[in-house]
Amino acid sequence: MNQDQQQAQVLDFAGTVADALAQGLVRHGVTQMFGQSLPSGLHLAAKRHNIRQMWYRTENAGGAMADAFARVSHRAAVVTAQNGPAATLLVPPLAEALKASVPVVALVQEVALAQTDKNAFQEYDHMALFGACTKWVRRLDQASRADDYLDMAFRAATSGRPGPVALLLPADLLLAPSQSGPAPRSQNLGGFPLERTMPEPALLEQAAEMLATAQRPLIIAGGGVHLSGGSQELAALQEAASLPVATTVMGKGTVDERHPLSVGVVGYFMGSGGMGKFQRELVTEADVIMLIGNRTNQNGTDSWSLYPTGARYIHLDADPMEIGRNYEALPLLGDAKLVLGQLAAIMAGKDLSARQQARPGLEERIAEGKTRHAEEAAPRLASEQQPVRPERVMGELNQRLTPETIVVADASYSSIWIANYLTSLAPGMRFITPRGLAGLGWGLPMAMGAKLAQPSSPVVCLVGDGGFGHCWAEMEPARRMGLDLTLMVLNNSVLGYQVHAENVKFGDHSDAIDMGPVDHAAVARACGCQGVRITDPAELPGALDQAMSEPGLTLLDILTDPAAHPPITMFEGKWTY
Repeated sequence: MNQDQQQAQVLDFAGTVADALAQGLVRHGVTQMFGQSLPSGLHLAAKRHNIRQMWYRTENAGGAMADAFARVSHRAAVVTAQNGPAATLLVPPLAEALKASVPVVALVQEVALAQTDKNAFQEYDHMALFGACTKWVRRLDQASRADDYLDMAFRAATSGRPGPVALLLPADLLLAPSQSGPAPRSQNLGGFPLERTMPEPALLEQAAEMLATAQRPLIIAGGGVHLSGGSQELAALQEAASLPVATTVMGKGTVDERHPLSVGVVGYFMGSGGMGKFQRELVTEADVIMLIGNRTNQNGTDSWSLYPTGARYIHLDADPMEIGRNYEALPLLGDAKLVLGQLAAIMAGKDLSARQQARPGLEERIAEGKTRHAEEAAPRLASEQQPVRPERVMGELNQRLTPETIVVADASYSSIWIANYLTSLAPGMRFITPRGLAGLGWGLPMAMGAKLAQPSSPVVCLVGDGGFGHCWAEMEPARRMGLDLTLMVLNNSVLGYQVHAENVKFGDHSDAIDMGPVDHAAVARACGCQGVRITDPAELPGALDQAMSEPGLTLLDILTDPAAHPPITMFEGKWTY
């Protein structure tokens, strides 16, 4: 037996800190981790416990995969990285997860304990690095604290307002003998919300009374409803109490948008052609607005100009610091699913005759707005223009959706196209968008994470060519993992939002927005995936049908009109291109 074979026998990881951590991950329901090689000790130990390693090419993409995996699976996702430059690439996806309230557990290799603060290779102050983009960060310095810190990490990630955490793992400590605590731990802390809380009964009673007696009530649901798994409860309240429901972009899918009391997505894109253009007064004239898991951020409120100043507000959220941030409100601190169920029960005992009497007229008003939108959008949805209009792409995709389809979009225009031109077909249908920080390049990796979380669901991803340029390389691991994905690239050779916004604001635009032509279909084929270039909208139906039915990743490179933009209200009546 040579020395290498002897070494391999010694490093079987049984009884090490790495093995203890792997066992802890299994206890928390972890079946796969997003990572490359490091921390090698942890990955090799996890392999012994049947935890699959899901690959990425860049750490920022791996973090985005973990983010979407958590959103879809309702379990904290684990991503790993090496110390130094690899760790720094986790900052953008962890910042997105922090703003979007998504539980991601980052397990990051540290330099060896004996080499700390000696300028070891790729040593960096990871505590400071992750301090601003996570809920919790610790360095594991003692073998006896492995279970303690792992449980603290998962509890921090999945409790209260969910979010990302970072646990730093010195490379040599992973190979040290594990030291058991006073008693074996048995709790599974991987699901979220970990603990569901309720506000005081008197506040629930007051909220029910406000909604029951309001003349023009409105619910605006955000992504917190999805995080809590409360879509069915929201839909039940909508129906039973005859309450109209609008959503934010991240809240899209919380209700069936075909329901006669569903308003659609509201925010900063209610201009010409927008789903919400003819529903705007339902927001601006509301006298009671209930915000659910809604951050009242700039985009969702059209720079805080959309929500009426004279309305009374009810704000239901798991984070006390979001309640009343921008609009003073009756506070309902708690879990959306639990609170909505209890609120519906309370309202069932109220006199809802006023709501029932108002319902036919309200449904008619909403239906009229939807009809006017359909009439206004029809020419572009059926456009034969070349380069292709993005609305035509959305129209073709919308016809092929099912309630089980997961639609993923990159940031910028891609998120707005799907919000306006695709229809939620059931409460809980998922439209995954990076809206926490809205960074470009996260569409494809988020689609990969969503597919890994729910392999039986069709996953369709919409990206622009600008954002897609950030993550081309992730097609190769998608092929290696055998993921069935339909990837649609709106290829207009410009940074669309940037050029249009600059022209509106300044009457001119910077030089960097013009990009050279790229054949993304050829790039896909070079990665071993299917790639189809589309120049004529007549090619869309057949290409989509084939892409959504055949195995593997198929990229549709659709040459689109660089002058086309979503119905952003700031652009109304102004020169954009």
